[in-house]
Amino acid sequence: MFSGIVEEYGTVVAVEKDQENVHFTLTCSFADELKVDQSLSHNGVCLTVVWVDKAEKKYKVTAIKETLIKSNLGLLEVGSKVNLERSMMMNGRLDGHIVQGHVDQTAKCVKIEEADGSWYYTFEYDFDIEKAKQGYMTVEKGSVTVNGVSLTVVNSKDNSFQVAIIPFTQEVTNFHTFEVGSVINLEFDIIGKYLSKLNSYSK
Repeated sequence: MFSGIVEEYGTVVAVEKDQENVHFTLTCSFADELKVDQSLSHNGVCLTVVWVDKAEKKYKVTAIKETLIKSNLGLLEVGSKVNLERSMMMNGRLDGHIVQGHVDQTAKCVKIEEADGSWYYTFEYDFDIEKAKQGYMTVEKGSVTVNGVSLTVVNSKDNSFQVAIIPFTQEVTNFHTFEVGSVINLEFDIIGKYLSKLNSYSK
């Protein structure tokens, strides 16, 4: 379980294909604190640490075929910046919202606007009415997770939405690497999914 408050971005230093799986080796400032079997969010995808080199501050995770299909991890290459968040401590504050680390689908950045020190990003995704009935959608001022970052939705449409990014988030996360056409990971709000499911049973 995560909160969507990204700690920093890590850098991919190796990509190894192993049949239908892909092993990613990354480096980050807290890699020497990680342990094998620990859960870590990568662009919003929960992956398990399988190897750690504390001296070199490197670690390795493995993504299976299903994860590669549903997320943007299959597009990562050496040098890619990846948003990282360690699992949430239950005795701490929930500063973002409840994030499972289970990416629902990808979306594409279609517009970036500067707004006097902040930025507005517009994302479009494939809309499916049946999935929308199950909570795979955004709502105005609701929460959404973009590449693991907990954000508030503005200008919610059937197949698109905007988020506003402050300078701190722009710098600490991989948002500063986005450009028109960038593919990002989406996780819709789990509370919205439960409410949509309950509503379907009440009809």
